[in-house]
Amino acid sequence: MTGRRKTAFVFAGGGSLGAVQVGMLKTLVARGFEADAVVGCSVGAINAAYFAGDPTPAGVAKLEAIWRGLRRADVFPTPGLRGLMGLFSERTHFVESAVLGQLLERELPYRRLEEAKLPCVVLATDFLEGIEIRIASGPVREALLASAAIPGIFPAVQIDGRHLVDGGVANDTPIAAAVALGAERLIVLPTGYSCTRSTAPRTALGAALQGLNILTCGKLVTAVRHFRGQAEILVVPPLCPLDVSPLDFRRTGELLARAAAETERWLAEGVAMVDGVPHQLPPHSHRGDGNPYGPRLM
Repeated sequence: MTGRRKTAFVFAGGGSLGAVQVGMLKTLVARGFEADAVVGCSVGAINAAYFAGDPTPAGVAKLEAIWRGLRRADVFPTPGLRGLMGLFSERTHFVESAVLGQLLERELPYRRLEEAKLPCVVLATDFLEGIEIRIASGPVREALLASAAIPGIFPAVQIDGRHLVDGGVANDTPIAAAVALGAERLIVLPTGYSCTRSTAPRTALGAALQGLNILTCGKLVTAVRHFRGQAEILVVPPLCPLDVSPLDFRRTGELLARAAAETERWLAEGVAMVDGVPHQLPPHSHRGDGNPYGPRLM
């Protein structure tokens, strides 16, 4: 890779909004951007792992086809009576991860992380110690299920004696891991969050995902500002305005198309920035009642 800086693609989490990352990838790869390594968390870990297996336009096209065929039941199947009884028993989760695990086994082109064509680091959280765990080898299925295991929704995954859950609990913005890999240039692919929804989530899972996505954006802003002196960090602007629930897989085609087009526009024209990050990223308001990024007094 002589002649250019070591580049890592960094994928944050975001539920069904992970489709946005695929639209971004489609444009970036078509425009000649290359990764030397990938780092991902939660749904971003799944996208990162698939891309690491085939980091080509053809590979991105296959990933897009998978996303276009996804339904909510493929990722978040409706819990049966046993899952609902978890509220009143010692069960720690509502939804079994078997369906998602079967999807991963069916679609991923390799079985162990070290078999990927690009180095791939998957982030999870040790649920007992609260620390970030970086997984770079071993069975890819288990690593991805751990990274996406939202506490209380999916079961924790045991790897090497640790109880692992969603990487977002400790760190949903894997910039630090990318810097630790020696990356000199980071291209960050956030999913953003549903910033113009007119109604509150109607389910516990929807509420959990909305809250995690808002938290992710805030942590990502902090991480970019902290590490920008250690590496060049390019943040692809997320979609904004956005009214799609992170639990809604019915509008995947729209998300893919918008993200691809907005990434093209960003590369051609740039974007307005707020203290080093695209203006679409920090939590903000669309009410038009003053500074969109400031606090509100009720």
